[in-house]
Amino acid sequence: MKAKLLKTEEEYIKACERIYSLINSKDNPIEPDSLEGEEIELLSLLVEKYERDNHPVDPPNSIEAIKFRMDQMNLKQVDIAPLFGGKTRVSEVMNGKRPLTLKMITLLNRYLGIPLESLVQGNKKIQLKKEETDKLSKNQAISGYWNTNLT
Repeated sequence: MKAKLLKTEEEYIKACERIYSLINSKDNPIEPDSLEGEEIELLSLLVEKYERDNHPVDPPNSIEAIKFRMDQMNLKQVDIAPLFGGKTRVSEVMNGKRPLTLKMITLLNRYLGIPLESLVQGNKKIQLKKEETDKLSKNQAISGYWNTNLT
């Protein structure tokens, strides 16, 4: 297969199939510096780029992230209660009855290593009024940021 940027789903599928066939074609492991090894490496990078651009994966919501880390570390709610301010508070947060506070987010990041991006989620319902958006859009630095980061 000729290596080139993957632009269609069909090209992506063919690249995945080629990687699979290379990996499963020999009884002996493929050496990294061999032609097959370099082809796998190149195709893998192209597939990864295509997936990142066309099939982005959203971060988990904060409760899912906390539960995942608890499972990884074999923790129970009682074990992480000090990060929330007590057993009742951790239960309320984990059941969606209370939002995470900035202090909780900071402690979960610091002591459990949960990425901030997984703990802080924007509420898409919160938006500026049209007049406020119009006022901000007149500032070139702000409108330039919108065009590159918010679209």
